[in-house]
Amino acid sequence: MTSTTTELPAGRPEAAPRSPVIREVAARRHRAEARRTHLSLGDGRTARTLTFAALTLLALLWLLPSSWGLLTAFKSEQDASDPVHWLWPEHGFTLDGFRSVWERGDLPLWMFNSFLIAAVVTVITVAVSAMAGYAFSRTLFAGRKALFAVTVAAVLVPPQMLIVPWFQQMLTLNLVDTYAAVILPQTVAPVMVFILKKHFDSLPRELEEAARIDGAGHLRIFWSVLLPLSRPMLSAVAIFVFIGAWNNFLWPFVSTSDPDLMTLPVGITSVKDAYGVQYAQSMASAVLAALPLVIVFLFFQRHIVKSVATTGLGGQ
Repeated sequence: MTSTTTELPAGRPEAAPRSPVIREVAARRHRAEARRTHLSLGDGRTARTLTFAALTLLALLWLLPSSWGLLTAFKSEQDASDPVHWLWPEHGFTLDGFRSVWERGDLPLWMFNSFLIAAVVTVITVAVSAMAGYAFSRTLFAGRKALFAVTVAAVLVPPQMLIVPWFQQMLTLNLVDTYAAVILPQTVAPVMVFILKKHFDSLPRELEEAARIDGAGHLRIFWSVLLPLSRPMLSAVAIFVFIGAWNNFLWPFVSTSDPDLMTLPVGITSVKDAYGVQYAQSMASAVLAALPLVIVFLFFQRHIVKSVATTGLGGQ
C-alpha cells in the first residue's frame, strides 16, 4: 500500500490555523464589504453619478438657509431687512451685529457656563450610559428585560413633560440656581443607553470568554476589553450629547434665574432688542452660538464616521 502526501509549493509555509475570533471578524468584514457595494445604488458610472447628484442637491438645500443666515449676520439692520439686496448688501458688510451682541451681553461668561455644563453632562452621561448598556448586554439579573423595556419606553417621553417634576426635585434638594440643577437632569439619556447596549451586543463574545479564562471579572472586562473596542462609538455618543447639552435652552432657562449661571442660548435671548425683530443681531447671535459646535464637529467628525463603519462590521 502506498501513501500519498501533499507537498506544499516551495517557499510557501503552511498556513497556521486561525482562531475562532479571527474567523468571526473576517466573516463580518466580508459581509460588511459585500453590503457596502450596494450602498451607492450600484457600481456603474451612471449609478454613482446619480448618487452624487442627489447628495449634492441635498447638501445645497441644507447650505442655503445656513448661508443666508451667515450673510445676514454681517449686514447692517437696514440691509438685513432689504429684500432687494438680499445677496450683496447696499452698504457693504459690517460687524455691527456681532459688536452689538458682544457689548450688550456677557458672552465670555455664557460661553464658559455652556462649555462647563456641556462637558460635565457629556462625561456623566457617557459613563452612566456605557455602564448601563454593558449591564443590559452582558449580565443577567432579575428584572433585566422589564427594566430595559422601561428604558426603551422612556425614549418616547418628550423632555418637556419632565420639566415640572425636575423642577420640583431641584426645589426639594435645594439645588435651584446652581450648576447641579442644570447638569443633573440632562444626564438622563435613555436613547444613549439603548445605542450602547446594541453596540455591546455586536462585539464578539469570544473576547469576553477569553478574558474570563484569564480570571477577569465584569469590571475588568468592561474597562480593559470592551471600552477600548468602543472608542469610536463612545466618541460619537459624546459628540451628540455635547451638542444637545450646548443647545439646550428650556431647562437652563427654567432651572436658574441667576445671571451668572446663564448659558449661551439663554443669555443670547436676553439681549434681543424689544423694538421689533433685529435680523442682523439675531443671526450674529446664532453664528456665535454655533461656532464652538462647528469647531468641535470638525475636530471629531472622523470618530462619527468610524463609529458607523465599526457598526457595519459588527453586522448591525
